[in-house]
Amino acid sequence: MTDLRERLGSTRILLAPGVYDALGALMAARAGFEAIYLSGAGIAYTRLGRPDIGLVDMSEAAATCARIRERVDLPIVADADTGYGNALNVQRTVFNFERAGADAVQLEDQTLPKRCGHLRGKQLVPAGEMVGKIKAALDARRGDGPLVIARTDAIAVEGFESALERAERYAEAGADILFVEAPRTKAQLEAVGARFRDRVPVMANMVEGGLTPVLPAAELERLGFSLVIFPSGLPRAVVKLMETYFATLKRDGTTAGMGESMLDFQALQKRLGTEEMLAAGAAYDAANFD
Repeated sequence: MTDLRERLGSTRILLAPGVYDALGALMAARAGFEAIYLSGAGIAYTRLGRPDIGLVDMSEAAATCARIRERVDLPIVADADTGYGNALNVQRTVFNFERAGADAVQLEDQTLPKRCGHLRGKQLVPAGEMVGKIKAALDARRGDGPLVIARTDAIAVEGFESALERAERYAEAGADILFVEAPRTKAQLEAVGARFRDRVPVMANMVEGGLTPVLPAAELERLGFSLVIFPSGLPRAVVKLMETYFATLKRDGTTAGMGESMLDFQALQKRLGTEEMLAAGAAYDAANFD
């Protein structure tokens, strides 16, 4: 498996698609991605049918991470929201995500309940409280991982300059990766990259229809970013397909009209590796040991 810390040291940006379950992780691996992002928003959308407003708890997120780790060996960058509480909660969160196989844990400086970084009405904890949570996360790690990503949502609350100052404090606290959420312009993205690129890896978040201009990975690499996530594009694509699928089935009483847009039973089994798994299980049949 790719070492995430080593990979982030490359001059080539790391592109991580957002997933919310083991099937999506498997398909991302099959597509050739080098890492995946476990999206808290994706879990809220798909497991709860709710928006990303702090409803997902630590156990649900860590359990999802564990199921993904069971199926793929790609590095997992895991969204852990605010750490689900104070510094002691953060330590428990890091312990559980590390046990679940996460290679990086993302923590943000919002109050509880948190909101999606591209929604209105966010509130922040004091910068000093977030510094303490970062240090607690670092102390909770066993060995070299998981990496700690420090995210600030300050642009929406305190302005761009305050967000940069908070990011400075989080870098000084020892964060392995910095994430300044929701820059409004390409110029702001460029300023974030220019300020931190030579000191600590910087992460960008591309949300289709969100507050930040959506740029290609190659352009973000030029601006100084080491990691870019497309966190919740997958559920948006799936919901669009769901609407078409259900409308077709309701109208026609059959899925025949969806033939070009869906897999049949055999095609799905091939992608899941069903024959390989059955063959592996057959090696342990009782008849082999009589």
